Amino acid sequence: MFSRLDNLDFCIHYLLQQQDISATVPPDLKGKKRLLRVLMNIWRPAPLSEEFLQAQNAELQAQLKEKGVVRISQLAAADSHPAPHRCLWQGDITRLKVDAIVNAANSRGLGCWQPLHECIDNAIHSAAGLQLRQECNKILGGNEIATGGAIITPAYNLPAKYVIHTVGPIIDPGTLPTTGQEHQLAGCYHSCLHLAQEMDCRSIAFCCISTGVFNFPNRRAAEIAVNACRDARMRVIFCVFKDIDLDIYRNLKVFPV
Repeated sequence: MFSRLDNLDFCIHYLLQQQDISATVPPDLKGKKRLLRVLMNIWRPAPLSEEFLQAQNAELQAQLKEKGVVRISQLAAADSHPAPHRCLWQGDITRLKVDAIVNAANSRGLGCWQPLHECIDNAIHSAAGLQLRQECNKILGGNEIATGGAIITPAYNLPAKYVIHTVGPIIDPGTLPTTGQEHQLAGCYHSCLHLAQEMDCRSIAFCCISTGVFNFPNRRAAEIAVNACRDARMRVIFCVFKDIDLDIYRNLKVFPV
């Protein structure tokens, strides 16, 4: 029976050979995990052997166990002012056991190609496995996701059932969003809810779409998110990562006492 280190070595050597790359493989667990993620980030869609997928899945499930899965009941308990159909939670969206999580994707829809980048797109693809990039590539067939649009895929090694990939508007630094860009951001939420409803989802977790590197003002983005999800026919979780977004959502007073 292979050890975890052996399993990682197999995955790393498989991807190095497939991509014709040379690299020194670190001897320690942390270094091997880091190198595997780098290779996953730069991997271009290609057939993968069943042996590799089994090894990759085993490693990603081990990583998920280390992080811990967060369930709906825990989300409600963590929110001091939960509403009947929505709640606010701060943390890593890749840990959530909900029907669907939302990924703030780029227009290519294949994940973030920058090794170890800290964006949510990179985090979701790295935790789900290479099947996610394969599936996105299959769905899009070289086309792009329109701003405000979305596609849905299985979540593979994530605890969620589905990942919904949506593309928000990009705002020029130092400028305010136009009315059209605000409508595009609202469209992201509507597109995601529509796809989730088509798949009979009863819960969906939204990240903060278009903030951060996309430069959409955090407060206005939160206002649009809450308004767009007001009539959602499922449990909505607003998943924030930064303290600034947690404070903004709380101060919107949409989570009644």
